[in-house]
Amino acid sequence: MNSAEEQQPSSPPGNSWSKQEEINKNETPKCVGGFVLVHAGAGYHSESKAKEYKHVCKRACQRAVDRLKAGALAAEAVAAALVELEDSPFTNAGMGSNLNLSGEIECDASIMDGKSLHYGAVGAISGIKNPVLVANRLLSEAQKGKLSAGRIPPCFLVGRGAHDWAVGHGIPPCPSEKMATKFSLSAYKRNKRKMALAEKMDTGHNHAKKRRQSSETENGSGCLDTVGAVVVDSEGNVAAAVSSGGLAMKHPGRVGQAAHYGCGCWAENAFNNPYSTAVSTSGCGEHLIRTMLARECSAALQSEDAHKALLETMQNKFISSPFLAGEDRVLGGVIVLRCCRCVESPPSQNIQGILVEFLWSHTTESMCVGYMSAQDSKAKTHISRLPPGTVPGQCLAIEGGVCRLSVAE
Repeated sequence: MNSAEEQQPSSPPGNSWSKQEEINKNETPKCVGGFVLVHAGAGYHSESKAKEYKHVCKRACQRAVDRLKAGALAAEAVAAALVELEDSPFTNAGMGSNLNLSGEIECDASIMDGKSLHYGAVGAISGIKNPVLVANRLLSEAQKGKLSAGRIPPCFLVGRGAHDWAVGHGIPPCPSEKMATKFSLSAYKRNKRKMALAEKMDTGHNHAKKRRQSSETENGSGCLDTVGAVVVDSEGNVAAAVSSGGLAMKHPGRVGQAAHYGCGCWAENAFNNPYSTAVSTSGCGEHLIRTMLARECSAALQSEDAHKALLETMQNKFISSPFLAGEDRVLGGVIVLRCCRCVESPPSQNIQGILVEFLWSHTTESMCVGYMSAQDSKAKTHISRLPPGTVPGQCLAIEGGVCRLSVAE
């Protein structure tokens, strides 16, 4: 295993920070704005398109921070970041998503609010420009309580039912042909030619083997650019979201990790735990579903050393997971944050805040991320890459940092 660190976060030093054990219930302090961490997918990001990937991450961060500064809670801000990522033609989400075997676009998305623990998701949805808005609306509708006659509101809808529900709740439809881009259409035609050639090469066992190899090539680490974001707001609430067009040439109706509970994203306020945590994943959906990686990472982040906990989770619960024992390459990536209220030692009423530790890790060739606090003038972006000579799916990179959000009394 190889580990590449940019800025290794450690647990808060005892002589500088300590978790605030009790906050005045009548006067809960509020931090200025909040913090957002986004990703444009774990896969392969060529140098020729690096500028575009970084630019869309910057725009997504700015969009979320603008909402946070306006007083929005974490769930609204994380949805705003995802809309920006979905609208980019360079990402595999929303506009420009991968086409399936039938030449159609079917998207998955989910969002989770750490304050209420509610979750909303859509799978294999077509004809909606921003699937995350449907997931977010499902979440908000569920928070209103039961429907007429005591019916339980849905939290996860798929296919035509998801589309019709979205339109019925005021989300405008978008023809699928308008969601395809020149890039996604050319990729689809290229993939069709490769599949046709593979089918002509042989029959029987070799035929199946070659078709499987062709599929693995098309859905290798270069095509796994699901997008996502994690946010902490001015009240210390966390939220996470994820959106994806799925694997190239997938079977119609296939639903990836981006829609599955505990697999695509996870967000949970501290409650009885030391930290609030938020996670968003990217990569091969089947690998992420079988390991429930988002929830596994969230649970691990309650450990004292976040960097070590994420490293061990990616190695033991993902790369070496017994649920993926038959896989040659385990492809995926995560962005995570955890936060806690803190005071300086000695405590001072005038110096309080939220300490945010954020990390990203991936087993794919690269992962593009961006991050920004409301106190920053602009977002920072970075394309993380595996160390030279390492094999994607068999090793990992991990990087991150620490941010303190000050409190406005």
